Amino acid sequence: MDVFWTLPPVTRTITALAVVISALGYSGMINLSYYVFLSDYIFTIRQVPQVWRLFTSFLITKPKFAILLDPYFLYQYGSGLERESTRFSQPGDFFVYTFFLCSVILATAGILLKRYTFLQALSLAFAYTYAQDNPTRQVSFFIITFDAKYLPFGMLFITFIIDGPDAALTQATGLVAAHLYDFLTRIWPTFGGGTNYIFTPVTVKRWFGGNAGSVQQRAYGTARQGRTADNVAGLRSAGAASATGRSTGFGGPGQRLGE
Repeated sequence: MDVFWTLPPVTRTITALAVVISALGYSGMINLSYYVFLSDYIFTIRQVPQVWRLFTSFLITKPKFAILLDPYFLYQYGSGLERESTRFSQPGDFFVYTFFLCSVILATAGILLKRYTFLQALSLAFAYTYAQDNPTRQVSFFIITFDAKYLPFGMLFITFIIDGPDAALTQATGLVAAHLYDFLTRIWPTFGGGTNYIFTPVTVKRWFGGNAGSVQQRAYGTARQGRTADNVAGLRSAGAASATGRSTGFGGPGQRLGE
């Protein structure tokens, strides 16, 4: 359990829940039909909306060996991003990224394509962003090793061969979601002169321990939270007090130089 709590929080939570719910479902202990995406049960006023389906539809793997394989791919590339990617240097950034991916996947695969489960699409989205960050890193996919930039297309090809075109089309919505995120947060602001409207709210940062001035250790270095307006105002007041020789309330009465 100590090891579990040291893992990246967003990825570990999704992966653990996916293993538990899928194992219980395929063993017959729970009925997975209560967890898949069914828009008629979510967007309704005739009964209490079953809004949990918006989340649980990302926690169902394919059957048999895929109960372990699907969460493995999800964790492999999700944790790599959450730990190392400079895109997500602030607390809560990866959560907002994941929330954006899930929203786009629900809109495309769930509402447009009328599909029911989306864990494979989310895994592909993580893999696409991972490949964008590490295009020349060597990755192993089954028994083949190649550059990471080819990883998303390799995953999509395997799904097409094993599960058919419908499953591949559903999974491809994850690629669409990840590319849209990349376009809105990097390509458009950098090369098109646009504004990045996707940001991490202060409340979300606090969920992940993002207090002003706090230090976050990451694989590539140390990230330090910026000061809030209150902190800046306090520092300015302290500076002004020092310049005039007035007391700041934290020390002695203060004196001018030469006095």
